[in-house]
Amino acid sequence: MTNLLLVFAALLLLAVLVSSLAHRTVLSTAALFLVGGFLLGDGIGNVITLSPDDEIVNTLAELALFAVLFTDGMHAGWKDLRSAWRLPGRALGWGLPLTLLITALLAHYVVGLDWIESLLIAAVLTPTDPVFAAALVGNEKVPPRLRHLLNVESGVNDGLILPFVIVFLAVAQGSEDLHIGTLGAELASGLVIGVAVPLAALALERTRLFAVSPKYKPLNALAIGLLVLALAQATHGNLFLAAFAAGVTVATVGDQYKESFEEFGELIAELLKLAALVVFGALLSPTFLGDVGWTGWVFAVLALVVARPVAIWVSFLGSKLTAREQTAVMWFGPKGFASVVYGLIVLKSGISAADEIFHLVAVTIALSILAHSSTDVIVARGFDSEREVPTWFGRSRNGTDAAPPAEQSEDSDTIDS
Repeated sequence: MTNLLLVFAALLLLAVLVSSLAHRTVLSTAALFLVGGFLLGDGIGNVITLSPDDEIVNTLAELALFAVLFTDGMHAGWKDLRSAWRLPGRALGWGLPLTLLITALLAHYVVGLDWIESLLIAAVLTPTDPVFAAALVGNEKVPPRLRHLLNVESGVNDGLILPFVIVFLAVAQGSEDLHIGTLGAELASGLVIGVAVPLAALALERTRLFAVSPKYKPLNALAIGLLVLALAQATHGNLFLAAFAAGVTVATVGDQYKESFEEFGELIAELLKLAALVVFGALLSPTFLGDVGWTGWVFAVLALVVARPVAIWVSFLGSKLTAREQTAVMWFGPKGFASVVYGLIVLKSGISAADEIFHLVAVTIALSILAHSSTDVIVARGFDSEREVPTWFGRSRNGTDAAPPAEQSEDSDTIDS
């Protein structure tokens, strides 16, 4: 544990020192921590020795994903989700099942997994994570509808895909009871906790009995998030659906806390994300990577450059997205902490292909982090030129200056298509 803390502190200092350069170039902070963990892990530096069974691996991955989903949810209130749902709806309603199907086909025909195992690994790898496309999602020159689409899709698909992971895993284990009722209860419980806790906390704050000082305002949203996390764990509610729902609820009901928490919350999420990346990188020893085999590497590449791009291309046929926007959505489907968590669930399940599936999941995620976190700046920069920005971005239909993107109506056909 001491060595892990030492490595993380040193990498964090290095990341801070090169952060300005990283924001302008293909140098990726995420890749720095991933590669740092790999070089100092088992088989190379031997400074950090970890195995997938270690509790810290699963705990950090879950905490990082929870924090990311909570802060993502706070970027959009219910009004934004309701009025600009058509584009995320295409990605989730068509893109998600198509990505799952194409990935399963690749796993079966390229790697040779059985059909149920192919569907299982496809479900594990289908969720997306905007963390590794931060320069794209956080760039104000990128059209708001594109950033909104990527944020909402990634926030919701983690919870949507979980039932598929559980059902496919139960079938792979030979279980006759798929526990559909239990799974539905977990999802419903997570949603209720994610909505009820923020509503109750913010209602209390508005009573005459309580008053929050400006100094403690950022901690209010943090306290809400921690309470949601603790209750979801205690009741076995779905952590990730609870996290996103709580973020959306806070953004909808408590705008002042959203603003005060935004920078503070993103720093917490960033720290957890980077710590989880060091741990994940330390798992990828040379021996681990060598066990994947050439077919596994081919599958990992195809899962990134074929599965999502084809699925998204089909899903957005006939949409009003520009060619550049659609290309960005097709490329940016990075795999992240949801896939790590689900992969660890499979590894601990004891099915015959558990180890092979985890190896395939791990290398796919590693390639995704390296590829997507290193190209987000390049793709985002493509929207910097006024020629590449859609006409609705900054100008109204009659040619006059329009309201800033944050103030534009999301229910306009030009934005929500």
